[in-house]
Amino acid sequence: MSPFSLDSIETPAALVDVDRMEANLQKAAAYTREHGLRWRPHTKTHKVPELAARQLEAGATGVTVATPREAEVMGAVAEDVLLAYSPVGASKLKRLMALSRRVRLSVGLDSREVLAGLAEAAREAGRTVGVLVELDLGMRRVGVQTPEVAVALAREAASAQGLEYQGVMFYPGHIRMPMAEQGPALAEVSRRLGTFLEALGAAGLKPGIVSGGSTPTLWRSHEVAGMNEIRPGLTPFFDRASAWTGVCGWEEVAYSVLATVVSTSVAGQAVIDAGSKALAKEELPMGGYGALVDRPDVVVHALSEEHGMLDLSRTSWRPRVGDRVRVVPNHVCVSVNLQDELWAVRGGQVTGRWEVMGRGRGPV
Repeated sequence: MSPFSLDSIETPAALVDVDRMEANLQKAAAYTREHGLRWRPHTKTHKVPELAARQLEAGATGVTVATPREAEVMGAVAEDVLLAYSPVGASKLKRLMALSRRVRLSVGLDSREVLAGLAEAAREAGRTVGVLVELDLGMRRVGVQTPEVAVALAREAASAQGLEYQGVMFYPGHIRMPMAEQGPALAEVSRRLGTFLEALGAAGLKPGIVSGGSTPTLWRSHEVAGMNEIRPGLTPFFDRASAWTGVCGWEEVAYSVLATVVSTSVAGQAVIDAGSKALAKEELPMGGYGALVDRPDVVVHALSEEHGMLDLSRTSWRPRVGDRVRVVPNHVCVSVNLQDELWAVRGGQVTGRWEVMGRGRGPV
């Protein structure tokens, strides 16, 4: 694609600053190398196989997915795919077993019911599927609750035909405070993880893979004793929440939504054509749903489906109808999921386009 001006793109449109994205990937790769951690990024953030390929080129050892469709999409570029979500139902299992034979598939699970269904599907398909027993270390969403249950499930996975017990996984998603304040919470995760690892080791089921991590805790992952793999998702792009927690600087955020000012009729605000169907409606403690790339003091203070209201009370800037702005959303994952495509940008010029192929639920 020959470069062309952003002015020719109809708004709202999702943009990726390629220079920032590439710098973010190199930074994540350097960190994991320095601390001896495997990097298996969660591709739910971008849902684009070409971007997964860039992560693998940068040093990722595999990819993580959340849905069968994402597994199908990422299986085209990755040979190591972890489904970090229990697959329940014959149709989902059938799709997973139909993945290319060159894909080493592993699945995170926390129940005998899911394990039994996965084992049966794997046997019928004549393939071997890796199993990671999911632990609850404080998130209180999914994951086995005690070391005894983890041992029993791991033992069953190790003896089941069609399955290969590989280790454990967890998600410290309850740790969302600023990075500088995470010490006590990370210490508690380490303590709880230690009890599981001790019990599994004593039972002769020492995990080869101890997979965890999140974007908010990314740069402190090495503080979790025993963890040897991380699965952050937001690393290529980051977002307003990432900047708020201190995981990235504002100048490192690579994703934004290009929007056009469509009204200035109401005093003290401007309205853009990016609403909840482009930015998503997730809040942060500091309020609002996004902020402008070049004017972070200008916040999207309210959203309806197609309208985003910019609060102009803290700026002397007064936009006019037709002006274009770039908005950093609070949560990039859900914003990307609302897009048909992402536009690659360098220096104000569009240099490429990526289809968001992992969207939706149906087969690719």
